[in-house]
Amino acid sequence: MEVQISKWGNSLGLRIPKDIAVSVGLKEGSRVEITAKGQDVILSKRKPKYTMEELLANTTPEAMREALGDDYDYWQSSVGREIIED
Repeated sequence: MEVQISKWGNSLGLRIPKDIAVSVGLKEGSRVEITAKGQDVILSKRKPKYTMEELLANTTPEAMREALGDDYDYWQSSVGREIIED
């Protein structure tokens, strides 16, 4: 699909057609990486970077018990009682 480059302040801008944006999951505010390879310009969707707090935001003992079943309680109860065997 061909699109036209337009002036946008001191830079150049490019409109991404809706069907392409939808097909790759881009929406307003999405971040993309732009690189040049020879004469080609490559736009790549950036992968999100999460903080540990974001990754563990919904992690509760109840959620862990539901996800792991009896294994969660097994590991929880053995802390501090590790056995070292020869």
